[in-house]
Amino acid sequence: MDRTEIFNKVADIASDVLGIDIDQITEETTFDDLDADSLDRLQLVTAFEDEFDIEMDEERLLAIASVADAIDAIEATQQGA
Repeated sequence: MDRTEIFNKVADIASDVLGIDIDQITEETTFDDLDADSLDRLQLVTAFEDEFDIEMDEERLLAIASVADAIDAIEATQQGA
């Protein structure tokens, strides 16, 4: 799966979880920009893990502040890095 496909899925999940228009989401968008609180972020990560059939370690989870960070974490986890 390439980065664009991952972005599209991440954006779709963020739109659903946060109840926002998908057009507001770019790779540069931070979850703070989207007014995501800690519960929202937990729901997002859980949805990412379910969608991509992965399990991220705590260090990687804590580093996710933006859509680009989420994509990087998903790619790295899929590659076993």
